[in-house]
Formats: sequence, C-alpha cells, structure tokens
Amino acid sequence: GGANNYEPNAPLVANLGTGFVVSGMVRKAGSGEPVRNARVQIWTATERGGEREPSNRGSVMTDAQGRYRLETSPVVPQFGQPHIHIAYDDPGFTTLFLRPVLNSRHDKSIAVDFVLAPSSPNAARPS
Repeated sequence: GGANNYEPNAPLVANLGTGFVVSGMVRKAGSGEPVRNARVQIWTATERGGEREPSNRGSVMTDAQGRYRLETSPVVPQFGQPHIHIAYDDPGFTTLFLRPVLNSRHDKSIAVDFVLAPSSPNAARPS
C-alpha cells in the first residue's frame, strides 16, 4: 500500500464529503477479536484535489465491534487508477498501509478489512 502522503494522527472527521463510502473491520491476528477504538486513516484524490489536499484526509475510530465507516467525496483516478489509501497505526500492532484499487471511478463504496499482528518491541515506526 505504501506510506506515501501518510500523516500520523490525521484529525478525526465526521466525513470527507458525500458520494463514496469506505468501511470495514479491524481484527487481531490469531484470535480474530475486534480491535476497539482503533484509529483508521483514509486519504484519497477527489475533484477537490489530490491526496495531499487536507480536505481529502481524515481519521475515524472503530466501534466496539471493530467496525469503521467514513463517507468521502467520489474518488477520481490518480496515476491512472481510482484508489484510496488507508492505514492503521498503533504502537501495539505492526503498522499496515493499504492501497485498494477500485474497479471504476463510478464505484460508490469499498470495504477494507484489517487483520493486525502484534508489533515487536523493537519494530521500526514510520516517520
């Protein structure tokens, strides 16, 4: 997925527009137990601009069942593909960056699930 344009602790937002929904589950590897109150960051390109546009980036927290949901403006192709970036970052788990590609810029939603492995005490953190 790559960490390009990732910004630690992106602000919590209610939405990043309307017309496209990113949702999913966050679970622990091994047990499958939901990860509650986890920060999930989403950033993408929209008609407002690219991935670095502040209004195209934000974080949401998972609920008691490990679910998250964020509505954004429709995704537009960047570098030839309509895609989003999504990350989970917590000291208790290995950082994971995903870059799911949509089938079409006309898609209205995407579901992205995380299964997180515990981090080792000496694991390198993104800067």
